[in-house]
Amino acid sequence: MPVYLWVAETKKGRKLKGELEAADERIALSQLKRRNLTVKKLKPKPKDIFENVSWLQPKVKSKDIVIFTRQFSTMIDAGLPLVQGLTILAEQSENRTFKTILKEITKDVEGGSTLAEAMKKHPKVFDELFVNLVAAGEVGGILDTILRRLADYIEKAEKLKKRIKGAMTYPLVVVGIAIIVIAVILIFVIPVFEDMFKGFGAALPAPTQLVVNMSRFIKGNFIFIFIGLAIAVVALKQYRNSKQGRKSTDALLLKVPIFGELLRKVAVARFTRTLGTMIQSGVPILDSLEIVAKTSGNVILEEIIYEVRGSIAEGQTIAEPLSETDIFPGMVVQMISVGEATGALDTMLGKIADFYDDEVDAAVEALTSMLEPLLMLFLGGSIGGLVIAMYLPIFQMAAAMG
Repeated sequence: MPVYLWVAETKKGRKLKGELEAADERIALSQLKRRNLTVKKLKPKPKDIFENVSWLQPKVKSKDIVIFTRQFSTMIDAGLPLVQGLTILAEQSENRTFKTILKEITKDVEGGSTLAEAMKKHPKVFDELFVNLVAAGEVGGILDTILRRLADYIEKAEKLKKRIKGAMTYPLVVVGIAIIVIAVILIFVIPVFEDMFKGFGAALPAPTQLVVNMSRFIKGNFIFIFIGLAIAVVALKQYRNSKQGRKSTDALLLKVPIFGELLRKVAVARFTRTLGTMIQSGVPILDSLEIVAKTSGNVILEEIIYEVRGSIAEGQTIAEPLSETDIFPGMVVQMISVGEATGALDTMLGKIADFYDDEVDAAVEALTSMLEPLLMLFLGGSIGGLVIAMYLPIFQMAAAMG
């Protein structure tokens, strides 16, 4: 259906503008007049030549989903019908991709689908967790409450994700800059020194000769080294995407010193936060565990959660199978056991998640503090070593002249 851009005035003289869908210009004009607007300008919206090229369209970010969820919750709480609320939010969305998705959801809901069924058609934006909670909210008549909980959950999950990215990004950036500086020195600076050393007429010191040989090798085989690294990255990515590769790398990550412990704390925080939110929203425990497993982000943890689900189906508690794993600490297992016994499992899971959010914060700060001197040592040792190696012949020549 064509989209029209419009500019109009209210009865009080206030200028408004926007866009709307209509079969033709006459219908668009009548829609605006029904809203008591005096139309000043109405024209078809120019087509985006890249609208069918998906990778050129803006991605839907967590921030877009959180804003939509909170505003939608407020509208439902105020008594607005679903379709009207979705229409308003679609018009207000600044993200073109999200706007299109919301319009499609609105059409599906108008056609008789439930909100959860309409959202399920867009798994890249609304994951299984979101869809199942919305379905529970529709059945229980508490959709506004569920949406508020979802917004809180997404905000906290995104905050946790940013902490981990921050902890990983800092060392990678420093090491990356160091590698680039070393490559520039070896490719462009060392050859200048080498030409100068040829006039000395004497054998170079071992460290200097080693650096010169490295410079010759990298300069002469730069293309092959670059291609080899690219092939290695692609091969590693392909291996990571395979079932066995994902399992092996996830297991390895959990065993890496320091980083492994951090990832375990993140896994516990994510598991308890997600499961607590779903139980609190009225989703059955077995369905909750299946969704938590799929959204865990780690194959090893996913397998553990499925084992827990199987044990519960056989009549065991959640705490019993969790106590047999090496990911969940004894304190967490005991707190979950108390929550099950007292009937306040969702509250207990929320408290555990809050505690481990703080634990992740402390672990990230400790990791950053520890990495800073190690990275400085790496930078000083690598770049400083190159500089010293290149000045050794000059020092020896100065000593001989003295």
